[in-house]
Amino acid sequence: MKKLKNESALLKIALSVGEKYAINRGYSSFKATDASKQKIEALYRLLVQDKMVHPLPEDQEGLLDMKHKLALWIQKKLPEGHELL
Repeated sequence: MKKLKNESALLKIALSVGEKYAINRGYSSFKATDASKQKIEALYRLLVQDKMVHPLPEDQEGLLDMKHKLALWIQKKLPEGHELL
């Protein structure tokens, strides 16, 4: 897994967009006390369930890999010429 340029900024955007997507899908909003690990895992699993990202092999389902998948997902959704690309 090669780290993306601006991966942390991409992840931040992915969490914001992913939370809005989850709410539109009927998921109750995340609480301010929810740990980022919980948000990342919940969003990753929702996107896998909706076939928006390819699932990781079970033996590679770690937090870093899930973060990377979310960053890749949002990177593909950003418009051409975006400052993070």
